[in-house]
Amino acid sequence: MHLLKWLYPGMRFKRWLFLFAVGVMLVSLGLALVFNYKYLDAVEEAIFRAVYLWRGSYDYTATTLAGIVVVALGIAMMLLATRYVIRSVITVLLPDNSERLVDIIYEKRKLGKGPSVAVIGGGHGLSVLLRGIKAATSNVTAVVTVADDGGSSGRLREELGIIPPGDLRNCLVALADTEPLMEKLFQYRFRGESELAGHSFGNLFIAAMTEVTGDVETALKESSKVLAVKGRVLPASTEHVRLDAIMEDGTVVEGESQIPEAHKHIRRVRLFPEHAQPVGAALEALSSADAIILGPGSLYTSIMPNLLVDGVAETVRKSHALKIYICNVMTQPGETDGYTASMHAKAIIDHAGKGAIDFMLVNARPISDEMKEYYAARGAYPVKIDEEAVNALGIGLVKADIINETDVIRHDPDKLCRAVMQMVYRLRPGSEGMGEI
Repeated sequence: MHLLKWLYPGMRFKRWLFLFAVGVMLVSLGLALVFNYKYLDAVEEAIFRAVYLWRGSYDYTATTLAGIVVVALGIAMMLLATRYVIRSVITVLLPDNSERLVDIIYEKRKLGKGPSVAVIGGGHGLSVLLRGIKAATSNVTAVVTVADDGGSSGRLREELGIIPPGDLRNCLVALADTEPLMEKLFQYRFRGESELAGHSFGNLFIAAMTEVTGDVETALKESSKVLAVKGRVLPASTEHVRLDAIMEDGTVVEGESQIPEAHKHIRRVRLFPEHAQPVGAALEALSSADAIILGPGSLYTSIMPNLLVDGVAETVRKSHALKIYICNVMTQPGETDGYTASMHAKAIIDHAGKGAIDFMLVNARPISDEMKEYYAARGAYPVKIDEEAVNALGIGLVKADIINETDVIRHDPDKLCRAVMQMVYRLRPGSEGMGEI
């Protein structure tokens, strides 16, 4: 059965096997011409005699069957020989994966034919989505926020003058197809009291790669090779920006990490400087995508900073892609207190313009009373799904079970991917929605 996988559709192997077979036939014909037909006649006569002895008389059906057996034997020998030729080569190049070669090729061919998906966001939510979606397509581009100013990313940003690498690192790891040890290495955070304390190895790696290659785009491209990333990870901008929030009371809070700490209702967020130049490849990915996905993630501090970069919101609006916003399951203290689903969508429209969202994907799985109490103690509550208000904004609503509930509530990568890909394959802009998936 493993051998037959070479004949699966999309492997681009059968055409070369056919060419190989034609070559064998031509060699056989040439040898027959060189050495005289009498040798072939002797083989043919021996087969006829064997059939005669078996059947007691000449039987055309039996002779045909013998011919089919000879052809099948020849094909089997060709396949076996080809397999071992390839295996001999691949054992030297990829010794650890030589046994999985056919599976690796089949997976890459299949994923390479998947839809083109551009994902906009940052934080933990974006990496969860990418972790699931890489199983459906390798044509995925993550457009990542660069407004983070806290933790290891903030320190590297201030000390080395680079864009914050934390969200970029998480996306690279989420899309990686590499050994678990490499993933643990990139996510490892130094402990102790030294200057390295609090830094993750992956952040330092990207920072070093940026200095070696000269720019962050090249650094991410080379880092993607190290991690065997399925897709691309791009910053929304390579400029140093600060995210500010204008609150309902008119006060201004400066810095992404400070916005939730103010515990005030947000009227609007903005970038400083106001006109941040976008990464060209990010705009190209958004323009050519079959689907553009916003979130999941913090509404104002993970999704909005990308949409505020010059050209990004305009490109999203003008794109013919299916535009999906994945709404958060719970409200976020200090950021979306009291927000319903429609209020999340309206905030995006207010910042990015009408046409930035076609459909909103929301969680349909009930949340247990225990989890509600756990989150309520921390100031977070389930986002109310006000479907009529969402529809009034010109947005379709799709409900699906997209979470896992253990010690905390998290989006489930596989469930999220399944729901999103069903929407991508089944929905078109302007349709009325599908209800529950």
